[in-house]
Amino acid sequence: MIATARSHACLLLVLVAGLAACQSSGPLQQGSEHDRLYAVFQDYQEANNKLNPLGAMFQGDYRYNDQLGDGLSPAHIRQSRQLEQATLKRLQGIDYQRLNREDRLSYDVFRYYRRIDLEAYRDGYERMDTLMPVTQMFSLPSILARLGSGSSAQPFHTVKDYENWLHRIGEFPGWVDQAISNMRTGIRTGVVLPRNIVQLTLPQWQALAEDDPQKSIFYGPVRHFPDSMPADQRGRLTAEYEQAIRTVIAPAYRKLHDFLEQEYLPHATRSVGLGHLPGGQALYAYLARRSTTTDLTPEQIHATGMRMAEAIYKQMQAIKDRVGFQGDMQAFFDYMRTDPRFYYTSADDLLNSYRRLKATVQARLPRIFDEMPKADFIIKPTEAFREASAAAAEYTQPAPDGSRPGTFYVNTYDLKARPSWLRTALFLHEAEPGHHFQISIAQQQKDLPDFQRFDGPTAYVEGWALYAETLGDDLDLYQDPYQLMGALTTRIWRANRLVVDTGLHAMGWTRQQAIDWMHHNSPMTDTDIRSEVDRYIAMPGQALSYMIGATEIRSMRDAAQQALGDRFDLRDFHRQVLADGAMPMELLRRKINAWVQDRLAAGKVAGAD
Repeated sequence: MIATARSHACLLLVLVAGLAACQSSGPLQQGSEHDRLYAVFQDYQEANNKLNPLGAMFQGDYRYNDQLGDGLSPAHIRQSRQLEQATLKRLQGIDYQRLNREDRLSYDVFRYYRRIDLEAYRDGYERMDTLMPVTQMFSLPSILARLGSGSSAQPFHTVKDYENWLHRIGEFPGWVDQAISNMRTGIRTGVVLPRNIVQLTLPQWQALAEDDPQKSIFYGPVRHFPDSMPADQRGRLTAEYEQAIRTVIAPAYRKLHDFLEQEYLPHATRSVGLGHLPGGQALYAYLARRSTTTDLTPEQIHATGMRMAEAIYKQMQAIKDRVGFQGDMQAFFDYMRTDPRFYYTSADDLLNSYRRLKATVQARLPRIFDEMPKADFIIKPTEAFREASAAAAEYTQPAPDGSRPGTFYVNTYDLKARPSWLRTALFLHEAEPGHHFQISIAQQQKDLPDFQRFDGPTAYVEGWALYAETLGDDLDLYQDPYQLMGALTTRIWRANRLVVDTGLHAMGWTRQQAIDWMHHNSPMTDTDIRSEVDRYIAMPGQALSYMIGATEIRSMRDAAQQALGDRFDLRDFHRQVLADGAMPMELLRRKINAWVQDRLAAGKVAGAD
């Protein structure tokens, strides 16, 4: 989803760090083009934060914490489009040739974002997305439940914080009304969600419509007042939170649930792909380009995924032979799915296994990194209200000011769907050196423009995280053949995504075709496979970013290593990739090539001496 993609950046993805690799071609041009460029960055950030209060909060700007924001209305779309147009016009007035190397990179990254965003507004993709505003994944109603629980990014430290949340959630009924209005427009124009996605959301909204405050997730902040909260304020705030749950929050979720169940569901599509909707093929082609930051077509991506899946499948066959399993691959997959040796008997055992792995990984990271996150992260179970449809693991970033650590969510629902052989790869992806590493390092680079610290294309964010899984080889974490099998499983899983996502949205595949493909090509459990396929249906194009991005980063590493030979330093390479945060693959490759040339030139000078 596009509109929620900006909110997704709130949750799991966003980044950037300082420019260590490409050394400046000259001092910063104070009072000149540098200052003019940074004024454009700052003005855009100010305006965009005001338009998107939730995004501002996740980036550490708490001025709008009492506001929910619009996000769905034609007025919001118009204002957002005008901001993109005006910003691009100002950017064109900057003399690019007078900028130094760091500023040129910032200029190029920023211009890419503005152009791809403006394309969505110009061609109607953003409006189309707002006609389908809820899914079982990261749509606003589920995001608000996390925030309102008191254990996520919304601060609950002071009386003002508590009052801010009451004001913010007070706008939710208006958001629901706008969402319902948009979905009615979608019904009239044929732009509607798939039936199975609507059905997956209903239990979530039903659970969140709980009007008994003691049973509501939104009672969490009251249940856990900080010690500094004055006693007289506790009583007042408790009464106001109970009133809000009964009269504002629960009725809004109930209204959304009842509309979806009674009015919307009969019009939902039996088909599951964007390609079946009016304008859906063009929208999906755009999402594929946006997600991968390449010009690859859905058809090219589909074929690439098939080739990759075939190659990884052969590696998995080699593991089967290595462990001496007697039987074909499907029998081996079934063994890995069902043998009790691969499963935990309690949620605590599963969580503790990740906590032990955290200590092991952190002790080895200095082998291949010379810059570490200052922020820590905690490991906790996925919340009960969404665990049935959530992924096996997820990550949310720490507060930029260090007041809140990152969170690595482990899904403890249905322990028979949580095999131990996935543990290492999942941890490397979601935590360290994956999302937590990359996002935290980006956030701590305070000299960079905010858009470089807190924003970025999914191809980089998820591509890095998938590339981080492969670093288990460099960290000696895949000595156990079943942990290596787990890593190969996640790789073929991402290759399968290229096949399945494009199959669903560009080639007319059914949900069952996608499930069957996943079953044939991996040992993932039926629970995970169905959850993943439903995710691809709900978030078209997003799943393409992982394998495309990881492949690009790996090819940059291989090319740099070949060019530099003995002078190649993996820690230095990783610093270059992370140092300026998430960016389109083309710009990252340009940056790495420049670093390689600088190293080669430095070597020639040293040799001459």
